[in-house]
Amino acid sequence: MSKCVCGSGLDVDQCCAPVISGTPAASAEALLRARYVAFCTGDLDFLAATLAPERMDDFERAEVEASAKLVKPQFVEVRRVNDRGDVAEIEYVAYFRINNQPHAHHEVGHFRQEDGTWLYVDGEVNPKTAPRQVEKVGRNDPCSCGSGQKYKKCCGA
Repeated sequence: MSKCVCGSGLDVDQCCAPVISGTPAASAEALLRARYVAFCTGDLDFLAATLAPERMDDFERAEVEASAKLVKPQFVEVRRVNDRGDVAEIEYVAYFRINNQPHAHHEVGHFRQEDGTWLYVDGEVNPKTAPRQVEKVGRNDPCSCGSGQKYKKCCGA
């Protein structure tokens, strides 16, 4: 048995192979991993079959095929899953090599389930996180540590 290239740690026959062969994905994450494997192996029929119908016009088969021929798979890092029943949002990074150079595809992907089948709807590539908001403490404000002293006499000293 060989390990699945999606990075799940499972054998390929227990991971992505059944999904690619036609068994419905149990979750949006399972579909995401199977789509990564299908891309890396050039299974364009699976990629098209698991794409939301309204996105089929955007599917450039020749372009995807050309890209798939260049990649050598590494793994998928799932960073965040927000599963809300029939819709899901997954932040992930897909790692692969092109011409022996490392590449990473960072995306927040949107998925939905229709009649028991998960579909890829769309994604935001290279998502930006919201900037950190820091509240400025004035010298004469009460210290945020809760000591009761002014900030300048406590943590600001």
